Order: sequence, then C-alpha cells, then structure tokens
Amino acid sequence: MSRFTPQELESARGRIVPDVVAGGLRVLFCGINPSLMTAATGHHFARPGNRFWPVLHAAGFTPRRLLPAEQDELLSYGLGITNVVARATARADELAPDEFVAGGSVLAAKVERLRPGWLAVVGVTAYRAAFGDRTARIGPQRERIGGSRVWVLPNPSGLNARWSLDAMAEEYGRLREAAEAR
Repeated sequence: MSRFTPQELESARGRIVPDVVAGGLRVLFCGINPSLMTAATGHHFARPGNRFWPVLHAAGFTPRRLLPAEQDELLSYGLGITNVVARATARADELAPDEFVAGGSVLAAKVERLRPGWLAVVGVTAYRAAFGDRTARIGPQRERIGGSRVWVLPNPSGLNARWSLDAMAEEYGRLREAAEAR
C-alpha cells in the first residue's frame, strides 16, 4: 500500500469513491463513509487496521484475503460495496445527522435499483441514523428496502474494539449463510 503524507491525506477530504456495484448482487456491503485513506487510494476499506478484508475472508465470502486494490474481484463473488455518505472524512463523527438521513435516501434508491439479495450495513449507529430506527441491533432487520433484506453488521474499523476479529467473522458468516440459503 502506498504511504501518504498528512497533506496528501488531507487533500482527499470530501472526495467521492466510486461504488463497486452491479445489479442482482448476493450482498451489497455498505460502509459509513470513505476514510481519507480510502479516498486517497480509491479503494474501499483501505485504512490500515480496518478489518473488513480479513473478516470477509474469514467469514467465507472470499476464497482468499483480498487486498483493497482487488475490490473489483468482489463482483465475481456476487458482492459489492457502497457507503451511506459518499464524501470522505477523517472520522465518521465529522458527518452531520442530516447527511446520514440524506445518505439513507440515496442508499434506498440505489438498493431499489440494484436489487441485491441483502444490504449489509457495517455499523449499527450508521444504520440507526440513516433509517431512523433507534431499536436496530446487529443482525437481520425486519425492514426491507426495495425487496432486499437488510442485515446490520459490526463496523470493521480497527477503532471498534468491542468486536474481535473472530466474533466479527462469526456474525459476517451468519449473513453469508443466509445469503447462500436464498
């Protein structure tokens, strides 16, 4: 992975990182918003310490651990990536509540158009803010979006110390099993 100066990372603030999507995916993973590292590289979940790629493999979604630069390979496995809020920030707490609500509307329209089997939002706080569901918990949700089922997953950020890699892989694995049963 390339090394970036603090100035290079700061210049990535506000950038939009293209989605990795196609119609009819098994699972569309949805992050909160791109980090500055993601925006600088153009690759989702690129920040060192983010556990998305190791967890995806450990849960059985991919046959090997992919690197962020290999994100387009996800499409061959029926998987994709998008975000609730498109603009890059250093931290998710830089996003305003109205950005989450607006992002939820954009996300719902995207899901209705793409029709994945599952929308998997990584981060219960982001899901609650985007969809106004204060009672949401990790796991499958009652609500559907455009016919797609919804699963809230633990945030794979290295800052989310409440979830170990193994515990996250187990929860992501539950989603994989549900997606395969479809």
